[in-house]
Amino acid sequence: MDQTTPLLTPDGLHDGSNNQRVSLYQAFKVDLHYVLFSSPLNILLLFVPLGLVWGHFELSHTWTFVFNFLAIIPLAAILAYATEELAEKAGSTVGGLLNATLGNAVELIVSVIALKEGQVRIVQASMLGSLLSNLLLVLGFCFIFGGWNRMQQTFNQTAAQTMSSLLAISCASLLIPAAFKATLPTGKEDNLIDEKILELSRGTSIILLLVYVLFLYFQLGSHHELFEQQIEETEEVLSEISAKPPHTLSIRSSMSFLLGATILVSLCADYLVGTIDGIVESTGLSKTFIGLILIPIVGNAAEHVTSVMVAIKDKMDLALGVAIGSSLQIALFVTPFMVLVGWAIDVPMTLNFSTFETAILFVSILLSNYLILDGESNWMEGVMSLAMYTLIALAFYYYPDVETFGA
Repeated sequence: MDQTTPLLTPDGLHDGSNNQRVSLYQAFKVDLHYVLFSSPLNILLLFVPLGLVWGHFELSHTWTFVFNFLAIIPLAAILAYATEELAEKAGSTVGGLLNATLGNAVELIVSVIALKEGQVRIVQASMLGSLLSNLLLVLGFCFIFGGWNRMQQTFNQTAAQTMSSLLAISCASLLIPAAFKATLPTGKEDNLIDEKILELSRGTSIILLLVYVLFLYFQLGSHHELFEQQIEETEEVLSEISAKPPHTLSIRSSMSFLLGATILVSLCADYLVGTIDGIVESTGLSKTFIGLILIPIVGNAAEHVTSVMVAIKDKMDLALGVAIGSSLQIALFVTPFMVLVGWAIDVPMTLNFSTFETAILFVSILLSNYLILDGESNWMEGVMSLAMYTLIALAFYYYPDVETFGA
């Protein structure tokens, strides 16, 4: 055998120490190519250096916000891609846990940074905004684009009913603290009431996290057959969308891109959150509108595109799983987790949303449940969903910030 011919190891790397570094570099170049072209949103990666430069040198608040806002969108898509690749190597159960846990990594990163800076209002609004965005905006686009040339689209009714029930629980978890405070008289004991609401929120968060863990077991263990078809269809549909030959990242590459994207998201999110007060002063927008309407676009953009594309392919079980599943993760995992993070760092993050916001959430979940409970959808239902989201966005555009809001 020719001694100059490199031998391949199971990992695809060359045996010879002289060739190993070159092989790693070549493998990384191939993986980088597929990661960069894994989503049409990645064209927005051009804004990453702009956001970092504007943020580092503390230039215009407005442009720092805009550049970092646009930069996080493709980074979220790369995070999702790397997570899916890593999940495939970890097996179905562990992979499902990875997807469930890291599926909302961007929201977690932005929220933790905002919470550390005392922006409780932004965290609460972004949690509610992510719920509304997935429930109404994403679902509406899925119904419209998927059902435009079809009479009806169908999906698994049992899975839809389970998710609807969990959405009802998540809605109740926000209604109860708001009702708790609204039914008590205001006066000298406001501080005591706020302390009780904080304790109630922390106890509720622990219960919600327990429900989330049991839902994961339901989805991945005892009733995995109900969701198995979604998992089998995912690779097929996404490969059709990308129209590229299948390529799998190694564990090393997946973790590298996951770590790199996480670091960049953290930096961009730090600069983004740091400009919010300046944006409020210069534009007149409220923190509520920024957190509830604008911030969720950042973390959910990749999921929005994926959901709509699979709906066009008439894979409504998968589209519904992405849209409603993301809402459940926000409601049952991210939001209560942020309450516990606030507890750990001594920031009074509670589940006490305003009466107006809880009423909006209740109506939104009620509409979503009506739309999905029958296991069928059409484009007109999508119009209803988008109309509701537009009305909510318009209402929060005029809704002023209340300084006394919070824990």
